[in-house]
Amino acid sequence: MSSSYPLNGEVVCAERVARWRPLLNWVLVIPLDLWLVVLGFGAAVVSLTGWFVILFTGRLPESFGDYLVAVLRYQWRVLVFLYGMTTIYPGFHVVAGYVDPGDYPAVLYSARPATRRRLTVAFRVILVIPQLVVLYFVNLVAFVVLVIGWFAVLVAGRWPAGLQSFVIGWLRWTFRVNGYWYLIVDEYPPFSFEA
Repeated sequence: MSSSYPLNGEVVCAERVARWRPLLNWVLVIPLDLWLVVLGFGAAVVSLTGWFVILFTGRLPESFGDYLVAVLRYQWRVLVFLYGMTTIYPGFHVVAGYVDPGDYPAVLYSARPATRRRLTVAFRVILVIPQLVVLYFVNLVAFVVLVIGWFAVLVAGRWPAGLQSFVIGWLRWTFRVNGYWYLIVDEYPPFSFEA
């Protein structure tokens, strides 16, 4: 898959999923979620600091971008595991950088912006509102799809292809908005599930 949007996520889904996963995956990710709280706090600090740096210098320091992409990538891996798209435990290793090494079935990568638009960065809080409003309603549908998918896994041991595709598309859209919010990309995210 290739995308014209600079931030994209892909998943090589597990063909079969153990039927117990919908019941217990949430327990397996508790330690990962605690680690994500720490990483998320760091990402909030780096993003806020990066906002000021971009406004004054016109660029985000490479180390800031590497860290923010690493946090998004780790969130992507944890959620894909939680929802049973992959069965490989993501562990606690956080891979920094815009290029995903491809060592996990869930890949998230981003192009490093060459230039930054200070005006869009200055008003990012306002610009992201339409995306958040639409995603609120998409999140409601995604919740229903996840519940149906989890029951399908309990019964059949696999995700139905259409539901799986919807969940991956929803995650991709959500992460593009998060990447825009975190100042990783300057290009406005599309209102789309497509890769």
